[in-house]
Amino acid sequence: MKRVDALLGDYASSHRTRGNLACHAVGISLILFGVFSFLGQVPLVRGWTASEALIGLAFVAYATLDVPLALGVLGFAAVLDLAARAVGDWRVGACAFVVGWIFQAIGHSVYEKNKPAFFRNLIHLLVGPAYLVAETLKLRRSATRSRG
Repeated sequence: MKRVDALLGDYASSHRTRGNLACHAVGISLILFGVFSFLGQVPLVRGWTASEALIGLAFVAYATLDVPLALGVLGFAAVLDLAARAVGDWRVGACAFVVGWIFQAIGHSVYEKNKPAFFRNLIHLLVGPAYLVAETLKLRRSATRSRG
């Protein structure tokens, strides 16, 4: 089994109900939007922002696991980064970030009745967006099929 399949399978074991998955789809999107809103305000070198740097580093990390999945996450992140730039207000991003975590908490407490996967392994903070993309685009089905 490839490492990406193990990571997605482990994440899937804590995300089995449709309600939790729906909460995570909204929550992860809002959290990333919020992060990109903050980091888009931080200029780096040659006109790059911290959000662009984070997206680039994340792409490289995901590509070491699975290139099609990395491309999917890159597209997802790019759309959210563009939306954050269009809004252009870090306060909206801060609200989105907080509301996103509320959705995550609702998903686990109301629907899943378990603790978030990142309590077991912090790497799941990075697996969440990849899992969402894999489920949406039907990538890596062998790993996520274990959901039951």
